[in-house]
Amino acid sequence: MTVKPQGTPVWADAMFPDTEAAKNFYGAVLGWTFREMPSGQGGYAQAYADGKAVAAVVPPMPGLEGTSRWCLYLASSDAAATADEVRRHGGRVLLEPTQADDLGSLCLASDPDGVVFGVWQAGAHEGFEATKEQPGAFCWAEVFTRDPATADAFFPAVFGYTSQQMEDPDVDFRVYNVEGEPVLGRMKMTDDFPPEVPPYVNVYFSVSGCDEAVARATGLGAVLRYGPVDSPFGRYASLTDPQGADFSILDVTLLTGGAPELTDLP
Repeated sequence: MTVKPQGTPVWADAMFPDTEAAKNFYGAVLGWTFREMPSGQGGYAQAYADGKAVAAVVPPMPGLEGTSRWCLYLASSDAAATADEVRRHGGRVLLEPTQADDLGSLCLASDPDGVVFGVWQAGAHEGFEATKEQPGAFCWAEVFTRDPATADAFFPAVFGYTSQQMEDPDVDFRVYNVEGEPVLGRMKMTDDFPPEVPPYVNVYFSVSGCDEAVARATGLGAVLRYGPVDSPFGRYASLTDPQGADFSILDVTLLTGGAPELTDLP
Protein backbone atom coordinates (compact mmCIF):
# COMPACT_ATOMS: atom_id res chain seq x y z
CA MET A 1 0.00 0.00 0.00
CA THR A 2 1.23 3.48 -0.90
CA VAL A 3 0.67 5.87 2.00
CA LYS A 4 0.31 9.49 0.90
CA PRO A 5 2.06 12.16 3.02
CA GLN A 6 0.01 13.81 5.75
CA GLY A 7 -2.33 16.50 4.41
CA THR A 8 -2.22 15.41 0.75
CA PRO A 9 -5.63 15.51 -0.95
CA VAL A 10 -6.53 11.85 -1.53
CA TRP A 11 -10.28 11.70 -2.20
CA ALA A 12 -13.42 13.70 -2.92
CA ASP A 13 -17.07 12.80 -2.61
CA ALA A 14 -20.40 14.56 -2.42
CA MET A 15 -23.76 13.82 -0.85
CA PHE A 16 -26.72 14.25 -3.17
CA PRO A 17 -30.42 13.71 -2.43
CA ASP A 18 -30.76 12.39 -6.00
CA THR A 19 -27.67 10.30 -6.69
CA GLU A 20 -28.97 9.09 -10.07
CA ALA A 21 -29.32 12.68 -11.26
CA ALA A 22 -25.81 13.43 -9.99
CA LYS A 23 -24.39 10.44 -11.86
CA ASN A 24 -26.14 11.49 -15.05
CA PHE A 25 -24.86 15.08 -14.71
CA TYR A 26 -21.21 14.33 -13.94
CA GLY A 27 -21.17 11.46 -16.39
CA ALA A 28 -22.19 13.84 -19.17
CA VAL A 29 -19.96 16.75 -18.08
CA LEU A 30 -16.80 14.91 -16.98
CA GLY A 31 -17.16 11.57 -18.74
CA TRP A 32 -17.41 9.62 -15.49
CA THR A 33 -18.71 6.08 -15.24
CA PHE A 34 -19.93 4.67 -11.95
CA ARG A 35 -19.79 1.47 -9.95
CA GLU A 36 -21.86 0.82 -6.85
CA MET A 37 -19.82 -0.09 -3.80
CA PRO A 38 -20.95 -3.00 -1.56
CA SER A 39 -24.37 -2.49 0.01
CA GLY A 40 -22.79 -1.88 3.40
CA GLN A 41 -21.50 1.47 2.11
CA GLY A 42 -25.02 2.94 1.96
CA GLY A 43 -25.47 3.58 -1.75
CA TYR A 44 -21.91 4.82 -2.27
CA ALA A 45 -21.27 5.05 -6.04
CA GLN A 46 -17.62 5.38 -7.05
CA ALA A 47 -16.79 7.41 -10.16
CA TYR A 48 -14.16 6.43 -12.72
CA ALA A 49 -12.37 8.27 -15.50
CA ASP A 50 -11.05 5.86 -18.09
CA GLY A 51 -11.28 3.07 -15.53
CA LYS A 52 -9.45 4.92 -12.74
CA ALA A 53 -11.19 5.95 -9.49
CA VAL A 54 -11.59 9.73 -9.21
CA ALA A 55 -14.48 10.53 -6.82
CA ALA A 56 -17.80 9.27 -5.48
CA VAL A 57 -21.40 10.30 -4.94
CA VAL A 58 -23.51 9.12 -2.02
CA PRO A 59 -26.94 9.78 -0.45
CA PRO A 60 -26.93 12.09 2.57
CA MET A 61 -26.08 10.55 5.92
CA PRO A 62 -28.80 10.82 8.60
CA GLY A 63 -28.46 14.21 10.26
CA LEU A 64 -26.31 15.61 7.44
CA GLU A 65 -29.12 16.38 5.01
CA GLY A 66 -29.01 19.80 3.39
CA THR A 67 -27.29 21.55 0.53
CA SER A 68 -25.16 19.27 -1.58
CA ARG A 69 -21.44 20.00 -1.51
CA TRP A 70 -18.17 18.39 -2.46
CA CYS A 71 -15.95 17.22 0.38
CA LEU A 72 -12.18 16.95 0.00
CA TYR A 73 -10.39 14.33 2.11
CA LEU A 74 -6.84 14.92 3.35
CA ALA A 75 -4.47 12.06 4.07
CA SER A 76 -3.70 10.98 7.61
CA SER A 77 -1.69 8.09 8.99
CA ASP A 78 -3.94 8.12 12.07
CA ALA A 79 -7.45 9.58 11.70
CA ALA A 80 -8.06 9.59 15.46
CA ALA A 81 -4.85 11.51 16.13
CA THR A 82 -5.71 14.02 13.40
CA ALA A 83 -9.17 14.49 14.94
CA ASP A 84 -7.46 15.30 18.25
CA GLU A 85 -5.27 17.86 16.45
CA VAL A 86 -8.35 19.43 14.85
CA ARG A 87 -9.86 19.96 18.30
CA ARG A 88 -6.58 21.15 19.81
CA HIS A 89 -6.31 23.92 17.22
CA GLY A 90 -9.88 25.16 17.56
CA GLY A 91 -11.64 23.15 14.86
CA ARG A 92 -14.67 20.86 15.19
CA VAL A 93 -15.02 17.15 14.55
CA LEU A 94 -18.36 16.69 12.81
CA LEU A 95 -18.11 12.92 12.38
CA GLU A 96 -15.90 10.96 14.74
CA PRO A 97 -13.27 8.67 13.19
CA THR A 98 -15.17 5.78 11.64
CA GLN A 99 -13.96 2.54 10.09
CA ALA A 100 -15.25 1.92 6.54
CA ASP A 101 -14.83 -1.87 6.40
CA ASP A 102 -11.33 -2.64 5.13
CA LEU A 103 -11.27 0.46 2.90
CA GLY A 104 -9.92 2.79 5.58
CA SER A 105 -10.97 5.19 8.33
CA LEU A 106 -12.49 8.62 7.91
CA CYS A 107 -13.71 11.57 9.87
CA LEU A 108 -15.34 14.86 8.93
CA ALA A 109 -14.17 18.11 10.48
CA SER A 110 -14.15 21.87 10.06
CA ASP A 111 -11.67 24.62 10.77
CA PRO A 112 -12.64 27.31 13.32
CA ASP A 113 -14.28 29.37 10.53
CA GLY A 114 -16.48 26.48 9.42
CA VAL A 115 -14.57 25.16 6.37
CA VAL A 116 -15.65 21.50 6.15
CA PHE A 117 -13.18 18.83 5.04
CA GLY A 118 -12.58 15.12 5.45
CA VAL A 119 -9.71 13.08 6.82
CA TRP A 120 -8.85 9.71 5.27
CA GLN A 121 -6.63 7.03 6.74
CA ALA A 122 -6.12 4.64 3.84
CA GLY A 123 -6.73 0.94 4.03
CA ALA A 124 -7.58 -1.03 0.90
CA HIS A 125 -8.83 2.22 -0.69
CA GLU A 126 -5.79 4.42 -1.25
CA GLY A 127 -7.66 7.29 -2.91
CA PHE A 128 -7.36 8.90 -6.32
CA GLU A 129 -6.06 6.59 -9.03
CA ALA A 130 -5.95 9.04 -11.95
CA THR A 131 -3.28 11.70 -12.43
CA LYS A 132 -4.41 15.33 -12.51
CA GLU A 133 -3.77 15.65 -16.26
CA GLN A 134 -6.33 12.97 -17.10
CA PRO A 135 -9.74 14.39 -18.10
CA GLY A 136 -12.23 13.77 -15.32
CA ALA A 137 -9.61 13.53 -12.58
CA PHE A 138 -9.31 15.67 -9.47
CA CYS A 139 -6.56 18.20 -10.14
CA TRP A 140 -6.63 20.95 -7.47
CA ALA A 141 -8.55 22.42 -4.54
CA GLU A 142 -8.74 25.70 -2.66
CA VAL A 143 -10.01 26.72 0.76
CA PHE A 144 -12.34 29.71 0.30
CA THR A 145 -12.63 31.63 3.57
CA ARG A 146 -13.46 35.10 4.89
CA ASP A 147 -10.95 34.57 7.70
CA PRO A 148 -7.64 33.76 6.01
CA ALA A 149 -5.60 34.27 9.16
CA THR A 150 -7.54 31.50 10.90
CA ALA A 151 -7.13 29.09 7.98
CA ASP A 152 -3.45 29.94 7.66
CA ALA A 153 -2.89 29.08 11.31
CA PHE A 154 -5.15 26.00 11.45
CA PHE A 155 -4.30 23.92 8.39
CA PRO A 156 -0.49 24.09 8.71
CA ALA A 157 -0.76 23.34 12.43
CA VAL A 158 -2.93 20.25 11.88
CA PHE A 159 -1.32 18.90 8.71
CA GLY A 160 2.24 20.24 8.85
CA TYR A 161 2.01 22.34 5.68
CA THR A 162 4.59 24.91 4.72
CA SER A 163 3.13 28.04 3.14
CA GLN A 164 3.78 30.50 0.32
CA GLN A 165 1.99 33.80 -0.28
CA MET A 166 1.14 34.98 -3.78
CA GLU A 167 2.56 38.44 -4.46
CA ASP A 168 -0.55 40.10 -5.89
CA PRO A 169 -2.05 43.26 -4.33
CA ASP A 170 -5.49 42.41 -5.72
CA VAL A 171 -5.75 38.81 -4.47
CA ASP A 172 -5.10 37.30 -1.04
CA PHE A 173 -4.01 33.81 -2.06
CA ARG A 174 -1.76 31.33 -0.29
CA VAL A 175 -0.40 27.91 -1.24
CA TYR A 176 0.01 25.07 1.24
CA ASN A 177 2.82 22.62 0.46
CA VAL A 178 3.68 19.05 1.45
CA GLU A 179 7.34 18.09 1.10
CA GLY A 180 7.90 21.14 -1.09
CA GLU A 181 5.01 20.36 -3.46
CA PRO A 182 1.82 22.50 -3.66
CA VAL A 183 -1.23 20.50 -2.61
CA LEU A 184 -3.88 23.04 -1.61
CA GLY A 185 -4.67 26.72 -2.11
CA ARG A 186 -6.27 29.23 0.25
CA MET A 187 -8.31 32.11 -1.20
CA LYS A 188 -9.83 35.00 0.74
CA MET A 189 -13.51 35.41 -0.09
CA THR A 190 -14.29 38.93 -1.28
CA ASP A 191 -17.52 40.93 -1.16
CA ASP A 192 -18.41 39.31 -4.48
CA PHE A 193 -19.57 36.30 -2.44
CA PRO A 194 -23.08 36.74 -1.01
CA PRO A 195 -23.03 36.72 2.82
CA GLU A 196 -25.13 33.54 2.93
CA VAL A 197 -22.41 31.57 1.11
CA PRO A 198 -20.44 29.71 3.80
CA PRO A 199 -16.67 29.13 3.61
CA TYR A 200 -15.88 25.94 1.73
CA VAL A 201 -13.31 23.87 -0.14
CA ASN A 202 -13.61 24.26 -3.91
CA VAL A 203 -12.55 21.17 -5.87
CA TYR A 204 -11.29 21.26 -9.46
CA PHE A 205 -11.65 18.49 -12.01
CA SER A 206 -9.63 18.26 -15.23
CA VAL A 207 -11.37 18.61 -18.58
CA SER A 208 -10.30 18.54 -22.18
CA GLY A 209 -11.87 21.76 -23.44
CA CYS A 210 -13.13 24.07 -20.69
CA ASP A 211 -15.65 25.96 -22.81
CA GLU A 212 -17.19 22.76 -24.16
CA ALA A 213 -17.51 21.36 -20.63
CA VAL A 214 -19.19 24.58 -19.46
CA ALA A 215 -21.67 24.30 -22.32
CA ARG A 216 -22.47 20.70 -21.37
CA ALA A 217 -22.91 21.63 -17.70
CA THR A 218 -25.11 24.68 -18.23
CA GLY A 219 -27.15 22.76 -20.80
CA LEU A 220 -27.95 20.28 -18.02
CA GLY A 221 -28.99 22.96 -15.52
CA ALA A 222 -25.72 24.02 -13.87
CA VAL A 223 -25.12 27.70 -13.10
CA LEU A 224 -21.91 29.32 -14.37
CA ARG A 225 -20.42 31.35 -11.51
CA TYR A 226 -17.11 32.47 -13.04
CA GLY A 227 -15.23 32.12 -16.31
CA PRO A 228 -14.16 30.52 -18.46
CA VAL A 229 -10.92 32.42 -18.01
CA ASP A 230 -7.28 31.82 -18.90
CA SER A 231 -4.55 31.51 -16.26
CA PRO A 232 -0.95 30.32 -15.89
CA PHE A 233 -2.41 27.04 -14.57
CA GLY A 234 -4.92 26.46 -17.37
CA ARG A 235 -8.30 27.66 -18.61
CA TYR A 236 -10.91 27.25 -15.89
CA ALA A 237 -14.46 28.00 -14.83
CA SER A 238 -16.50 27.68 -11.64
CA LEU A 239 -20.03 26.28 -11.57
CA THR A 240 -22.84 25.15 -9.31
CA ASP A 241 -24.38 21.83 -10.30
CA PRO A 242 -28.18 21.36 -10.50
CA GLN A 243 -28.33 20.11 -6.89
CA GLY A 244 -26.36 23.05 -5.49
CA ALA A 245 -22.81 21.67 -5.23
CA ASP A 246 -20.05 24.07 -6.24
CA PHE A 247 -17.09 22.82 -8.27
CA SER A 248 -14.59 24.04 -10.84
CA ILE A 249 -13.18 22.63 -14.07
CA LEU A 250 -9.68 23.19 -15.42
CA ASP A 251 -8.04 22.43 -18.76
CA VAL A 252 -4.43 22.03 -17.64
CA THR A 253 -3.16 21.97 -21.23
CA LEU A 254 -4.02 25.63 -21.93
CA LEU A 255 -1.49 27.70 -19.97
CA THR A 256 -1.47 31.48 -20.37
CA GLY A 257 1.11 33.85 -18.87
CA GLY A 258 3.88 33.24 -16.39
CA ALA A 259 3.50 31.63 -13.01
CA PRO A 260 2.84 34.13 -10.20
CA GLU A 261 5.59 35.00 -7.75
CA LEU A 262 5.32 33.19 -4.42
CA THR A 263 7.06 34.17 -1.20
CA ASP A 264 8.07 31.48 1.30
CA LEU A 265 6.67 32.06 4.76
CA PRO A 266 8.17 31.01 8.08
